Amino acid sequence: MDPAATDRFRRVIDARITVTRAQLEAAARRIGELTAARDGTAEDDEHDPEGSTLSQDRALEVELREGARRSLADLQEALNRLAAGTYDVCEHCGGPIALARLEARPEARLCIECAARRVRH
Repeated sequence: MDPAATDRFRRVIDARITVTRAQLEAAARRIGELTAARDGTAEDDEHDPEGSTLSQDRALEVELREGARRSLADLQEALNRLAAGTYDVCEHCGGPIALARLEARPEARLCIECAARRVRH
């Protein structure tokens, strides 16, 4: 990968890291709000006529937070691979990862063929 592409992908990954960190902070804030709201209600809020329960909403936020944490770890690893010069190399077959794939999924570790095989199995 040439230096211009490396710089471009570093900027893309850094931007995604910034967005992901903001998502983590927002999820943590919402979890705190939902936890506080739940503390002020009866233990059993599943019969709430208003719709989803506070417990369901909190569980969803926890899952969103965990997904953001995984994404952040994947993006940090992508920066490590970029620094090591292996960013565009498939971890499975050792072949190239298409730049178009990396533009769409900057955290991608596998070429499209290996990723497709992994999904089928």
